[in-house]
Amino acid sequence: MPYIMLIHWIADFLCQSRWMAENKSKNLLALSAHVGVYSAVLGAACMPMLGLVPGLQFAIINGVLHFAVDFCTSRVTSYFYQKQNMHAFFATVGFDQYLHFLCLWGTLVWIRLVGN
Repeated sequence: MPYIMLIHWIADFLCQSRWMAENKSKNLLALSAHVGVYSAVLGAACMPMLGLVPGLQFAIINGVLHFAVDFCTSRVTSYFYQKQNMHAFFATVGFDQYLHFLCLWGTLVWIRLVGN
């Protein structure tokens, strides 16, 4: 799981452009681009560990879940940022990451159970 969390950090933060970060709360193209890049990086990095088909499943499922989470949390963080409520902003970013962790962990458990 530590490897997957590292890949999540790389895909979610380092591979997200400023345009994606600033617009995903109000523009579905920006959110879709962010999720597309995230899913591609996650899949490419996890396929060697999980195998081709399970790696693709893992990336696609988490891409859909990532879209749903960010669709909601990006709107909340954008609101708090505009209001300059930085405590609520960072608390929401932290909760967003908690939700992503649950999705990644749950999907990994499911894939390992289905694969056996």
